Amino acid sequence: MTEHSPRHDSDASPDGASINLSCHFLIAMPTLQDDHFNGTVVYLAEHSPRGALGVIINRPLNLTMAEVFERIGLSLQGADLGRQAVLQGGPVQSDRGFVLHMPKGEWTSTLSPPAGDIHLTSSKDVLEACAQGRGPDKMLLALGCSSWSGGQLESELARNAWLTVPARADIVFDVPVHERYQRAVGTLGFAIDSFLSPEAGHA
Repeated sequence: MTEHSPRHDSDASPDGASINLSCHFLIAMPTLQDDHFNGTVVYLAEHSPRGALGVIINRPLNLTMAEVFERIGLSLQGADLGRQAVLQGGPVQSDRGFVLHMPKGEWTSTLSPPAGDIHLTSSKDVLEACAQGRGPDKMLLALGCSSWSGGQLESELARNAWLTVPARADIVFDVPVHERYQRAVGTLGFAIDSFLSPEAGHA
């Protein structure tokens, strides 16, 4: 992973050929030996020839939403939301909050992919709205994000470090955090162990 500020470009590649995995899950293969990403599912909010940006959705910190709100001087409305674990979203900007949410709402800094219902906001106003009972219907809070420079994610995909599948909002918001990896894998239609088997007929 290259640690840099998140990019928000959507320029096409010079030859016009590119893939766009925005609104997809990146599912770490068991062979991915990286302490930051081993066993993770990343929701990819943005992907273009200039780079990619996402948030890990299945790595909880020993920290609750209520504790984070208290630290930033806000009182969170709703006990259930307050008990929700804050996630480690990735190694980039680990002291900054990133909120995955739906519906979109009107916030200062939001990434909204052309397709898909999950939005990513990094401005504090969404948290202030939550403190006033006006927050999104569904949300999760992560500290830090995951980002790739141009071509880097494509290189990792070519090395079979990740599997990809269209993201599902129910896995992001409704499935318990420790079950999200297996639920995301289940949407592939085959077992990762079989995928790694020498007898497997595909790669």
